[in-house]
Amino acid sequence: MTGADFATPDRHQAATAEGNNVAISVNLSKGLDKAYEDKSLKEILAAPPSALAGLTPKHDELLAQLSIKTVEDLGSNKFFALAGVLVALSTKTD
Repeated sequence: MTGADFATPDRHQAATAEGNNVAISVNLSKGLDKAYEDKSLKEILAAPPSALAGLTPKHDELLAQLSIKTVEDLGSNKFFALAGVLVALSTKTD
């Protein structure tokens, strides 16, 4: 599953050079466990990785061994970030 598979923008207002705020609405329902679909971004980031669709409490246990205990930890892990960049780059090369 790619980011485009579950993060479908519903509405986007671009920022201007003057520094206006950006308003974005994103439908994450395909990417979240049903129990987290109505939670705030803050609550989702503080939740265990099993808040993401397809991950289970067993995954939480395994990821905890890598000091990944929240969705925020998972998203900010330098190894996962690097792997994501490498995959994205692979689609841009021949």
